[in-house]
Amino acid sequence: MRVNLTDRQQHILWATVRHYIATAEPVGSKALVDEYKLTVSPATIRNAMGTLEKAGLLYQPHTSAGRVPSDSGYRLYVDRLIQPSEKLAGKVEQVLDQLNWSDGRRSAVLRGAAQILATISGYIALITIPQTNIACLRHLQLVQLEPGKVMLIVVTDAYETQSVLVQLPQDTEGKKLDVEIVDRELQILSNFLNSKLRGRSFSELSTIALSELNQDFELYAELMGTMLAALSRRAETPTYTRILIGGLAEALRLPEFSQLQQVQTLVQLLEQEQELLWPLIFESPDLETPGRRVTVRIGSENSLEPIRGCTLISSTYRRGSLPVGSVGVLGPTRMVYENAIAVVEAAADYLSEAIGGNRANFPEADP
Repeated sequence: MRVNLTDRQQHILWATVRHYIATAEPVGSKALVDEYKLTVSPATIRNAMGTLEKAGLLYQPHTSAGRVPSDSGYRLYVDRLIQPSEKLAGKVEQVLDQLNWSDGRRSAVLRGAAQILATISGYIALITIPQTNIACLRHLQLVQLEPGKVMLIVVTDAYETQSVLVQLPQDTEGKKLDVEIVDRELQILSNFLNSKLRGRSFSELSTIALSELNQDFELYAELMGTMLAALSRRAETPTYTRILIGGLAEALRLPEFSQLQQVQTLVQLLEQEQELLWPLIFESPDLETPGRRVTVRIGSENSLEPIRGCTLISSTYRRGSLPVGSVGVLGPTRMVYENAIAVVEAAADYLSEAIGGNRANFPEADP
């Protein structure tokens, strides 16, 4: 979000969020002066807090109370005012290294990892079982459906089909190409693609060297690039796998989870309706925050009602360039964000190295 704040206003917002996270009590100007030794008067702080409230970053639970961060206030705090804890990231790697990654029981090891992440972060930890059945290409065929329209049909090693339909470009003089010539050229291109891509995963499609096409087929280079990129993007939408959960009982003791009905709907989501949560945890990292390797969904940014009062921080872990699983933490919006983000980033990096064989002997599957 874009809100123009002075340095003083940003510092007061930072201090307000920090104090509220630590105490769970609405924050007044005197508390900030006493706790953070600000070199301005309480009246100046009150004026700044009033400005932050008008901007929608703080609010008052009731008239005589201090201020509390809004979802927008937390969002600005996360995006602009903090850095993940490097010290905690190092601790995550050290503790995960102590697990017995070679015992052959993948779900048991990952469940242990989830409990460790929950203990370190203080929130609910979520780790998806990695996908092992990654589709590879068995056969490709380019077919001209009608003049000017071509479909790429792909058959996977599981005999499932995928297809992409595109408009055929015109020749250099702006004329449509001869149908019979196109059919012959598409067969030659199909043979070329099969020789290059058979046995590869969908995520590798964009790496094909189209420069190997000779001059007679230059007209098709952009067409091929468009088709292969479209198929490659489909690898970013993996299929549902089970989510392992750690720290649920401990996290539910936080004051934000004091209402029985809220707890019941949250537990039902985590234990019985995981397929609803799965698309949220398995999402690409935020693009608006430079260097951010996680997705942070705060309060009302979550589409699922049971977690609209929570923050979900997640990141994918990968085998090479292909995302195969996800790790995250779920807790109240009153979260120590610099710690939670560090935990998720470090765990995702660790699991990526482990599943790639660069750190631990990651179990391929449960026996």
